[in-house]
Amino acid sequence: MEILDGTIIATAAPGIAADLGVRAVDINLAMTAYLITLAVGIPISGWLAERFGARKVFTAAIAVFTIASLLCAFSPNLAVLCGARMLQGLGGAMMVPVGRLVVLRDADRKEFLEAIAYLTWPALIAPVLAPVLGGLFVTYASWHWIFLINVPLGVIAFIVALRVVPDIRARRVPPPDWVGFILCGLALAALVIGMELVGSDPTPWTAVVLWLVVSVVSTVAALGWFKRSRHPLLDLRALRIQTFRVGNAGGGMYRLIINAVPFLLPLMFMLGFGWSAFEAGLMTMAVFAGNVLIKPATSPLIRSLGFRNVLLLSNIGGAVVLFACAFLGPQTPLVVTAAVLFLSGVLRSIGFSAYNTLQFADVPKARMAGANTLSSTIAQIATGLGVAVGALILRATQSLLNGSEAVVSYQWTFAVLGLIMLYPVIEAAAMHRSGGDQVRTR
Repeated sequence: MEILDGTIIATAAPGIAADLGVRAVDINLAMTAYLITLAVGIPISGWLAERFGARKVFTAAIAVFTIASLLCAFSPNLAVLCGARMLQGLGGAMMVPVGRLVVLRDADRKEFLEAIAYLTWPALIAPVLAPVLGGLFVTYASWHWIFLINVPLGVIAFIVALRVVPDIRARRVPPPDWVGFILCGLALAALVIGMELVGSDPTPWTAVVLWLVVSVVSTVAALGWFKRSRHPLLDLRALRIQTFRVGNAGGGMYRLIINAVPFLLPLMFMLGFGWSAFEAGLMTMAVFAGNVLIKPATSPLIRSLGFRNVLLLSNIGGAVVLFACAFLGPQTPLVVTAAVLFLSGVLRSIGFSAYNTLQFADVPKARMAGANTLSSTIAQIATGLGVAVGALILRATQSLLNGSEAVVSYQWTFAVLGLIMLYPVIEAAAMHRSGGDQVRTR
């Protein structure tokens, strides 16, 4: 539910926009509000789990998420929808760290690759299934059902969680880092607001600069605080480990770009190609097929080629696929479009599996909790900014084309994303060839 709801409204964006009286691309604000709130809440949720116990925090999170889904379904305007999505994000944030941290603490290094592979499945499948499910609901019911479907799922999850989630908690819990929490939240909120204002017509450049300055100042202040604090909200020491740094610097940019794609593809198919929501969602199933079919081979591939070579393969291939998307159009044969999306899914699966494992490959057990919290936060920031950056590039392109939502604006957006993908390529190329070898070999 949590990952699915990050992007499921992409396909429903035109229908929601029509009901709420806004532009389709403005609906990305509701997606970004959810994902950024998720990122802001993740660090403090780790402390809550240690203080009150995993079972209590997890079941409370499910309850909050389910109630927020109801509020989303009955939102009368975009502002209320964004508020309800933020409440959803808070619920989702309390679920994120618990399961992965348990696995990271208990998994043997020799089985680490397979353990992380299981955790990668939801992140691969949910964003690709989202357009299909969203298309089905929008075409044959209404957009409200993309949120209402969470109610029965939430009730079932709540009951099951009470029975199966262990009540794990720490014996000694440090005080919460409220200063770090406020600084981190302010930095993220200001960044998102500034980026949203850039897409306004006309753009209030004074306000944009002010918000971005607030974001930069807050980020610098937060980083300084984390280095001085005895119990920082985010422990930055894990960034001294090269594989963790590559997994979260290059990996963060990789996630940003990859997570912009599920937002942009359905819009291009519907507004650029003139397809229905269901047709757009159905075509994105090619990405899902690529994800699923290559997944059993990702671990053997990493064991055979090593993390560095696999990352170079997935990043260079990803850039090529993004440039290929820039040449897709309404007249492109469906089989060619499906083949490009299928290859995108293959490379996406390989890249995510490699990054998700590499970042923890050399982290000592004693630092695993802090590293997990930091990587979860970076991943969610990247995911949230992916939607915002994708929408920002699209708006800038449309502005250059005099406000046109023609397919050419989407083509240029994919081309720009392909250029940005060169950064993860450089990061991977600079990594040591033996990085992550202790979890690569059995």
